[in-house]
Amino acid sequence: MTGTLLLYLITVLIWGSTWLGITFQLGVVDPLASVVYRFALAAALLVLFCICTRRSMRFSIGQHGFIFLQGACLFGLNYWLFYVAERYLTSGVVAVTFSTMVLWNTFIGHWMIGAPLRPQVLAGAALGFMGIGLVFWPELAVIDLSDTGFRGLLLSLMATLLASLGNILSARNQRSGLPVIQTNALGMTYGALTMLIVALALGIPFEFDPRPTYVISLLYLAIFGSIIAFGAYLTLLGKIGPDKAAYATLLFPIVALLLSTVWEDYAWTPAAMAGVTLIVGGNFIAQRPASRRRRPRHAIVHGVPGRPGGVHHSGAP
Repeated sequence: MTGTLLLYLITVLIWGSTWLGITFQLGVVDPLASVVYRFALAAALLVLFCICTRRSMRFSIGQHGFIFLQGACLFGLNYWLFYVAERYLTSGVVAVTFSTMVLWNTFIGHWMIGAPLRPQVLAGAALGFMGIGLVFWPELAVIDLSDTGFRGLLLSLMATLLASLGNILSARNQRSGLPVIQTNALGMTYGALTMLIVALALGIPFEFDPRPTYVISLLYLAIFGSIIAFGAYLTLLGKIGPDKAAYATLLFPIVALLLSTVWEDYAWTPAAMAGVTLIVGGNFIAQRPASRRRRPRHAIVHGVPGRPGGVHHSGAP
């Protein structure tokens, strides 16, 4: 439980801070180029780490295919769509849309890998959505479903769906015995290459901003936001399942708000404070075990009794 909590905290705190970090990436460099820089740098560092620690990166063609799909969905296309969406919507509305990953992961995980539909997770997610709605109500109240606003909303939903597919593919890869670090290294490589091809096809210029704000934020997003946070989150996903792991997406907007309070003079309202309470309460409900009756003390993996310390893949056979 301590290890799971630590992974949760790392994921929420780092990803909550990346919203602020991304603001330092905007301006001179095209967002698509920044996505390529971020994941190319993260991939290079992870591959170097694997080589130095002698971690095997030999996989079959079929395994490379699934790693490529994970990388394209989770480390490339979804980020590009989110950047484009923020041209039409505020970052708060995009964050609200991204929090729907809880439900996407629950249903897609049930469809693709047989993860069970837990009532308490759905109930916790419902409370979390209500809380997010209260926190971001000033922005939600002024959404204009004009052509540009509706386009941004659709892009955000598509990006969230792609990210969720990447989540489930990662859970599938872990269930098949593929290690998180190596698959992340190759996945980020594939993601960066995919976005490089897209950028070249669209004629996107690859400029670079040498200012310290851009360079430092790029390093932070690549090392902490990509390598460390994704490693923690995908490990968490393999341990507790895609539905519960995705609940972190309801929590990190709160971290973003706290940072915004300090850096951008965000003003807390009674509705925002009530929303935070609902999110915390929903998280408590979602993390409760389904049942404590007649559970063998040594049964840690669902459906695989007698395997203490095993990797907990929700619904995995």
